[in-house]
Amino acid sequence: MQLHISPSLRHVTVLPGKGVREFIKVKVGSRRVSYRMLFYSLLFFTFLLRFIFVLSTVDSIDGDQSKCSTIGCLGKRIGPRILGRRIESKVPEVIYQILDEPVSKDEVQGKNDIPQTLEEFMAEMKETKLDAKAFALRLREMVVLLEERTRTAKIQEYLYRHVASSSIPKQLHCLALKLANEHSNNAAARLQLPSAELVPALVDDSYFHFVLASDNVLAASVVATSLVKNALRPEKFVLHIITDRKTYSPMQAWFSLHPLTPAIIEVKALHQFDWLSKGKVPVLEAMEKDQRVRSQFRGGSSVIVANNTEKPQVIAAKLQALSPKYNSLMNHIRIHLPELFPSLNKVVFLDDDIVIQTDLSPLWDIDMNGKVNGAVETCSGEDSFVMSKRFKNYLNFSHPLIDENFDPTECAWAYGMNIFDLESWRKTNITLTYYHWLEQNLKSDLSLWQLGTLPPGLIAFHGHVQAIDPFWHMLGLGYQDNTTLADAETAGVIHFNGRAKPWLDIAFPQLRPLWAKYIDFSDKFIKGCHIRAS
Repeated sequence: MQLHISPSLRHVTVLPGKGVREFIKVKVGSRRVSYRMLFYSLLFFTFLLRFIFVLSTVDSIDGDQSKCSTIGCLGKRIGPRILGRRIESKVPEVIYQILDEPVSKDEVQGKNDIPQTLEEFMAEMKETKLDAKAFALRLREMVVLLEERTRTAKIQEYLYRHVASSSIPKQLHCLALKLANEHSNNAAARLQLPSAELVPALVDDSYFHFVLASDNVLAASVVATSLVKNALRPEKFVLHIITDRKTYSPMQAWFSLHPLTPAIIEVKALHQFDWLSKGKVPVLEAMEKDQRVRSQFRGGSSVIVANNTEKPQVIAAKLQALSPKYNSLMNHIRIHLPELFPSLNKVVFLDDDIVIQTDLSPLWDIDMNGKVNGAVETCSGEDSFVMSKRFKNYLNFSHPLIDENFDPTECAWAYGMNIFDLESWRKTNITLTYYHWLEQNLKSDLSLWQLGTLPPGLIAFHGHVQAIDPFWHMLGLGYQDNTTLADAETAGVIHFNGRAKPWLDIAFPQLRPLWAKYIDFSDKFIKGCHIRAS
């Protein structure tokens, strides 16, 4: 006898065998759930059971200590909502409650038995075998204590760096005194710079003109030496060095005794500019007001450090704002370049904490597209710490005056090495805008911004900046040591912006050689003041 089932499972036929044609034919009625669906369902669950078996076996091989059932292991592996299982935390809820409670540093003051290290903490836990609540309380005490000590240490570090960066190293003071003495006693140290036959080049636009404002002789010498030594046509380079009255004699003595021929060097004090001696000078008035407001508003470094509520980074920013650099005439004078050099149409302005590592004459070939300020933007780059600066990093957008006029996400740019198209500048109101916003900041008790001359510069040059290739200006070598020597050597200009200036003991040792190689340590003035390479 043979049994035949049709593919649709709708017909069943029974044959008696031996070729007999008699048969029984049964017709199965249509059902809501077909037998075919039932067949494939059984097949699916067969494979599912095999899958569950494999998972449970792997779970056992991995040594899982929960000893969950096969269905439970499946729920645990596939997801917390499958098969009614939940993955529960093994950390007691009381620990979260204790650690989440507000805590004050007063709770740990005076306690001498708090573990100082993780090793001490673990040894105490093994010895006492505390319950979860006691464990959490002990852990919280330790964390609070270490947080407070870390905060104190960071603030002390920022204070020491502030003192170190704001003071004049005795070696630099010695150098200035020796050069001033040489200026008085040696006629060769009082040469006219430049010589009479080279004076016409000072107003000749066919030369490449660079401006350096500094009251630091050693720093200025490194900038000048690195500029000339890397120039392909040094005879076409003119460097205008602007200094203050007290540094003029040492500066003139140094460059008289250390000429950088065939380049042309001019040394000039601010009081020797006719423009600066005529009536009221906005930069001087602004500096006087700024100094008065800062002395009242800040209260000095001791008051800043004594603040127990502000974060160390905020305290560091306030300390940096007290630096004499930010109230130096040398730092503000760049806003008056069109008046200081009325006969020139284009100059490159250099800070005294940079080192030039390539020929800078190609800067004159950059198309400024009618803009005034050619600068490197600082909102994008490989170094996310240095190159992540936007307007919101410098201006206070919680103040309505700033919020209404500027975009916090707009890309910032850097001072330090800037191309200034003075011809285009004279057609704008950039300088007036600069002083207008300085006045607004003073009226608001420095609440628009708190640090330096870059914030008002961002405002004054807004819409007048032409972005240039980052090759021309690598930043951050004075406040973070993430930059490697190899990376720094690939840049056209490196900038030690920040507190760790290369002439200070707090300079980063791996980066200082890039600056020091432009100093002749066998020079009698350098040796006499014990200025060393490291």
